[in-house]
Amino acid sequence: MRLNILIGGGAGQGINKISSIVSQILVKQGYYVFNYRDYPSLIRGGHNFNVLSISDNQIQSHESKIDGIVAMDNLTISKHNKELKKKGFIIRPTKFLEYGLNLNVALSGALIKILGFGNKILIEEVKKQLNNKQALEAANKGFESYDKKYSLKKLKNKLIIKSGSQGVADGAVDSKIDLYFGYPMTPSTPVLNILASKQKKNKLKVIQPENELAVVNNALGASFSGAKVMIGTSGGGYDLMAEGLSLQGMSEIPLVVYLASRPGPGTGIPTYTMQGDLDVALRSGHGEFPRVVIAPGTAEQAIQKTNEAFYFAQKFNTLSIVLSDKHLAESAFSFKEKARKILPISMKRKIPGETIVKASGYEHDFHGNTTENGEMAIKKTQLRLKKYSEIKKEASKFEMVQMHGKKASKNLIIGWGSTTGAIIDSIKDLDAKFLQVLYLKPVSKEIKKEMEKAKKVILIENNVTGQLGRLIREKTGIKIEKRILRYDGRPFKSDELKKELSKWI
Repeated sequence: MRLNILIGGGAGQGINKISSIVSQILVKQGYYVFNYRDYPSLIRGGHNFNVLSISDNQIQSHESKIDGIVAMDNLTISKHNKELKKKGFIIRPTKFLEYGLNLNVALSGALIKILGFGNKILIEEVKKQLNNKQALEAANKGFESYDKKYSLKKLKNKLIIKSGSQGVADGAVDSKIDLYFGYPMTPSTPVLNILASKQKKNKLKVIQPENELAVVNNALGASFSGAKVMIGTSGGGYDLMAEGLSLQGMSEIPLVVYLASRPGPGTGIPTYTMQGDLDVALRSGHGEFPRVVIAPGTAEQAIQKTNEAFYFAQKFNTLSIVLSDKHLAESAFSFKEKARKILPISMKRKIPGETIVKASGYEHDFHGNTTENGEMAIKKTQLRLKKYSEIKKEASKFEMVQMHGKKASKNLIIGWGSTTGAIIDSIKDLDAKFLQVLYLKPVSKEIKKEMEKAKKVILIENNVTGQLGRLIREKTGIKIEKRILRYDGRPFKSDELKKELSKWI
C-alpha cells in the first residue's frame, strides 16, 4: 500500500502544520511516511506544497502521481489537478474559511477522516501540538465534514520521524558538542534552530555571529581552547569560510563543518536542492591538507555519520565535513526506533590553561614557532599528509559504503547523499543493486571492487557534471558512461527514476 498526498497553499498559511499533525498520527499508528517540501524564496504568498507519502512498508521518497490534494487555496488545485489519479480526492478550503488561522487544522481533520482513522487520535495530536479551543473546534469540523475513503488500521511498527536536520543535530548532541556557530542561510538554518532549542537540556551553546567569516574564526578560537565545535552554512557562506578552513589545515585545530548544499552558482535557486558542492567540500581552502567528507543519505544515517565526523575531527585534529543538501535537510523520514551506538569523543590534545599551546596559520616548527626553512616545511607537509594515511586506515573500520537491493545483481547503481531514498524505492522491483557512497574522502576500496564485478554501472546524481563520477574516475581509473543526472533544483521522484532505470536494466 502506498499513498501520495499533496498539501498546498501560500507561504505563511501553515501547510507544514498539516504535514506535522498527520505525519505524527500516521507514525504513531505504525505507518511509514516521507514528507517532501517544495517552496520558493518568499515569506508570504506564492505557492508552497508538501508531498506526504504513506506506506505500510519503508519508503524514503515521493512520486509524481498523487492520490489526494489538500488545498489551502484554489491555486493549489489548478496547479496540481493534472497530477491527481483518476480516483483521487480533493479536500477544498471553502468549507472551513471561517476558521481563519486554524484552516490548516480543519484540513488535517478532514484528511485523517478520509484515511480512516478515528477522531480520538486526531484530537490527542491537536492537543499536543496546539491545545487551544479554536484549533480543537476546527479539527472536529474537518473530521465531520468528509467521509472515510480508506480504512487504514493500526500497525505494529514502532517508528519515529525526523528530518535530516534533526538527524545532524542529534548526532552533534550525541558527540557532546559544546558550541555551534552559524549564520542563517537556507537550508542550513534548521540545524541552527534545532540546536538552539536544545541548549539548556544538553549544556551546549549556540552562537550567531555577524557573518560567516566570524563563524569559522570564532569556532577555531573556541576549538583551540578545548571546546567540541561545529559550524554550519550553505553555498556562498561556505565560500566565505574557505580561508578559515585553510587556517584549520595549517593550525590543526579540530573543526566539524555542516555544509547543506543548494543550487548555485551565485544565489542560484536558494530554496531548492542540488548536489553541486561535492567538489568544494573535497577541495576548498588554499594549499594541501587532510580532511574527512561524509555524506549521509537519510535522517537516521545523519545521526551516526555526524557522530563519526566529530570522532575524526578530535582523533586526528582535522577538518570533518558533513555534506547534505536541502532535500535531505528538510525532508522528514520515518524509521524504526532503536538504541543508538554512540561513539565516545575523546580529546587527547593539549589545552591552553593546562600548559603552553601554540597554533599558527604560518608554517611552524615542532615547538609552534613560525619558520620559512625549506627542510622544516617538507617535514611538516609530509606529517600532515601522513595523517591522511592514518585517517584512511581508521575510516575502514566504519561503514564507508552501504549496499541496497539485489546484492547478486550485475546491474550496479552508484549514488550518494539525498538521492539515496529515491534510488532505493525505485529499484525494489528491478534486477539491480545500489552502492551508496557514504564516505567521499577518504574513498572506500569497495567501490572499485563492486564496479569490476558489474556488467552495467549507472551513476545517479543531482548535479550537472556527475561530480561523484569524476571522483570515482580519479580514484579508480574507471569512467562511468551511463549517467542519470538531474539539475533543475528538484529531487528525483522514485517512479520517474524507475522508468529511466528500466531503459538500461
